[in-house]
Amino acid sequence: MKTNDYVKFVTQQFVTYAEQPKSERVKRRQEKKEARPPLLHHWFGLLPFALFLFYSKNKQRLARRS
Repeated sequence: MKTNDYVKFVTQQFVTYAEQPKSERVKRRQEKKEARPPLLHHWFGLLPFALFLFYSKNKQRLARRS
């Protein structure tokens, strides 16, 4: 990709973003944020996340029994 093509692409993306109403930009940002996996899963993988869920469920069960 030549430099001129890249500048044209970036300019088009910026203009498209700037022309959207603010409510649309906020809505799109929120949807993107919700689509991400949980932080614990993202940084440490599935196993620690599963252990956390297991521990929290057992903790809730023990609290109900007392």
